[in-house]
Amino acid sequence: MASLEFQRITVAVDGSPHASRALDVAIDMARHYGGQLSVIAIAPLQPVYVTPNEPFVAPVVPESDLPRYQQIVEEAVHRAEQAGVTAVTGICEDGVVTDELLTFLDQHPTDLLVIGSRGLSAARRLLLGSVSTAMVTHAPCPVLVVRMPATKHGA
Repeated sequence: MASLEFQRITVAVDGSPHASRALDVAIDMARHYGGQLSVIAIAPLQPVYVTPNEPFVAPVVPESDLPRYQQIVEEAVHRAEQAGVTAVTGICEDGVVTDELLTFLDQHPTDLLVIGSRGLSAARRLLLGSVSTAMVTHAPCPVLVVRMPATKHGA
Protein backbone atom coordinates (compact mmCIF):
# COMPACT_ATOMS: atom_id res chain seq x y z
CA MET A 1 0.00 0.00 0.00
CA ALA A 2 1.36 3.42 -0.96
CA SER A 3 2.11 5.86 1.83
CA LEU A 4 0.07 9.03 2.07
CA GLU A 5 1.79 12.31 1.43
CA PHE A 6 -0.02 15.52 2.09
CA GLN A 7 1.62 18.12 -0.15
CA ARG A 8 -1.36 20.52 -0.23
CA ILE A 9 -2.99 21.06 3.15
CA THR A 10 -5.89 23.42 3.84
CA VAL A 11 -6.87 24.46 7.35
CA ALA A 12 -10.08 26.29 8.24
CA VAL A 13 -9.81 28.86 11.02
CA ASP A 14 -12.36 31.03 12.80
CA GLY A 15 -10.54 32.42 15.82
CA SER A 16 -11.80 29.73 18.20
CA PRO A 17 -9.55 27.59 20.42
CA HIS A 18 -10.66 24.55 18.37
CA ALA A 19 -9.47 26.20 15.14
CA SER A 20 -6.22 27.22 16.82
CA ARG A 21 -5.55 23.58 17.69
CA ALA A 22 -6.40 22.56 14.11
CA LEU A 23 -3.94 25.19 12.87
CA ASP A 24 -1.21 23.73 15.11
CA VAL A 25 -1.83 20.27 13.64
CA ALA A 26 -1.88 21.61 10.07
CA ILE A 27 1.37 23.53 10.63
CA ASP A 28 3.02 20.41 12.04
CA MET A 29 1.85 18.32 9.07
CA ALA A 30 2.95 20.95 6.51
CA ARG A 31 6.40 21.02 8.10
CA HIS A 32 6.57 17.21 8.27
CA TYR A 33 5.60 16.73 4.61
CA GLY A 34 7.27 19.90 3.31
CA GLY A 35 3.93 20.84 1.83
CA GLN A 36 1.95 23.93 1.00
CA LEU A 37 -0.48 25.27 3.59
CA SER A 38 -3.61 27.24 2.75
CA VAL A 39 -5.30 28.99 5.66
CA ILE A 40 -8.94 29.84 5.00
CA ALA A 41 -11.55 31.67 7.04
CA ILE A 42 -15.16 32.27 6.09
CA ALA A 43 -16.95 35.20 7.69
CA PRO A 44 -20.50 33.90 8.09
CA LEU A 45 -23.27 35.96 6.53
CA GLN A 46 -25.56 37.56 9.08
CA PRO A 47 -29.17 36.62 8.30
CA VAL A 48 -31.73 39.40 7.93
CA TYR A 49 -35.26 38.49 8.98
CA VAL A 50 -38.49 40.26 8.07
CA THR A 51 -41.78 38.89 9.35
CA PRO A 52 -44.56 38.36 6.80
CA ASN A 53 -46.86 40.72 8.74
CA GLU A 54 -44.59 43.72 8.38
CA PRO A 55 -44.64 46.02 5.37
CA PHE A 56 -41.50 45.61 3.29
CA VAL A 57 -38.86 48.10 4.19
CA ALA A 58 -35.35 47.63 2.91
CA PRO A 59 -33.64 46.20 5.99
CA VAL A 60 -30.39 47.55 7.24
CA VAL A 61 -27.85 44.92 6.29
CA PRO A 62 -25.64 44.02 9.24
CA GLU A 63 -22.00 44.93 8.92
CA SER A 64 -19.79 42.09 7.73
CA ASP A 65 -17.34 40.38 10.05
CA LEU A 66 -14.94 40.14 7.10
CA PRO A 67 -12.29 42.51 8.58
CA ARG A 68 -12.16 40.46 11.80
CA TYR A 69 -11.79 37.21 9.83
CA GLN A 70 -9.10 38.76 7.61
CA GLN A 71 -7.15 39.56 10.79
CA ILE A 72 -7.57 35.96 11.96
CA VAL A 73 -6.14 34.70 8.64
CA GLU A 74 -3.22 37.15 8.76
CA GLU A 75 -2.33 36.03 12.28
CA ALA A 76 -2.59 32.35 11.31
CA VAL A 77 -0.36 32.85 8.25
CA HIS A 78 2.19 34.67 10.40
CA ARG A 79 2.09 31.85 12.96
CA ALA A 80 2.72 29.26 10.22
CA GLU A 81 5.61 31.28 8.78
CA GLN A 82 7.13 31.71 12.25
CA ALA A 83 6.90 27.92 12.70
CA GLY A 84 8.89 27.35 9.51
CA VAL A 85 6.22 26.67 6.89
CA THR A 86 7.67 28.23 3.74
CA ALA A 87 4.69 27.90 1.38
CA VAL A 88 1.67 29.38 3.15
CA THR A 89 -1.21 31.43 1.79
CA GLY A 90 -4.23 33.00 3.43
CA ILE A 91 -7.73 33.29 2.03
CA CYS A 92 -10.72 35.05 3.54
CA GLU A 93 -14.25 34.99 2.12
CA ASP A 94 -17.71 35.68 3.39
CA GLY A 95 -20.80 33.58 2.87
CA VAL A 96 -22.34 30.36 4.07
CA VAL A 97 -19.41 28.61 5.73
CA THR A 98 -19.95 25.07 4.43
CA ASP A 99 -20.79 26.26 0.91
CA GLU A 100 -17.74 28.52 0.68
CA LEU A 101 -15.39 25.84 2.04
CA LEU A 102 -16.68 23.27 -0.44
CA THR A 103 -16.37 25.76 -3.31
CA PHE A 104 -12.78 26.54 -2.29
CA LEU A 105 -11.90 22.83 -2.14
CA ASP A 106 -13.45 22.25 -5.57
CA GLN A 107 -11.49 25.14 -7.10
CA HIS A 108 -8.23 24.49 -5.25
CA PRO A 109 -7.57 20.75 -5.02
CA THR A 110 -6.07 19.81 -1.68
CA ASP A 111 -4.72 16.59 -0.26
CA LEU A 112 -6.11 17.17 3.25
CA LEU A 113 -8.54 19.52 4.98
CA VAL A 114 -7.85 20.11 8.67
CA ILE A 115 -10.72 21.52 10.71
CA GLY A 116 -11.48 21.92 14.38
CA SER A 117 -14.41 20.32 16.13
CA ARG A 118 -16.48 22.52 18.37
CA GLY A 119 -17.91 19.53 20.20
CA LEU A 120 -21.51 20.72 20.00
CA SER A 121 -24.11 18.82 22.01
CA ALA A 122 -26.49 16.62 20.02
CA ALA A 123 -29.29 19.19 20.39
CA ARG A 124 -27.17 22.14 19.24
CA ARG A 125 -25.71 20.10 16.38
CA LEU A 126 -29.26 19.25 15.27
CA LEU A 127 -30.34 22.92 15.40
CA LEU A 128 -27.17 24.59 14.13
CA GLY A 129 -25.57 21.92 12.02
CA SER A 130 -21.91 21.11 12.18
CA VAL A 131 -19.34 22.43 9.75
CA SER A 132 -16.97 19.56 10.50
CA THR A 133 -19.72 16.98 9.90
CA ALA A 134 -20.62 18.66 6.60
CA MET A 135 -16.96 18.62 5.52
CA VAL A 136 -16.49 14.95 6.43
CA THR A 137 -19.63 14.14 4.45
CA HIS A 138 -19.15 16.34 1.38
CA ALA A 139 -15.50 17.41 0.98
CA PRO A 140 -13.72 16.03 -2.11
CA CYS A 141 -10.62 15.20 -0.04
CA PRO A 142 -9.70 13.51 3.24
CA VAL A 143 -10.74 15.53 6.31
CA LEU A 144 -8.95 15.54 9.65
CA VAL A 145 -11.21 16.75 12.47
CA VAL A 146 -9.08 17.92 15.38
CA ARG A 147 -10.64 17.71 18.81
CA MET A 148 -9.54 19.46 21.98
CA PRO A 149 -7.69 17.26 24.47
CA ALA A 150 -9.88 15.65 27.10
CA THR A 151 -9.98 17.58 30.35
CA LYS A 152 -9.14 15.87 33.61
CA HIS A 153 -11.98 15.82 36.07
CA GLY A 154 -11.09 17.21 39.46
CA ALA A 155 -7.79 18.69 38.29
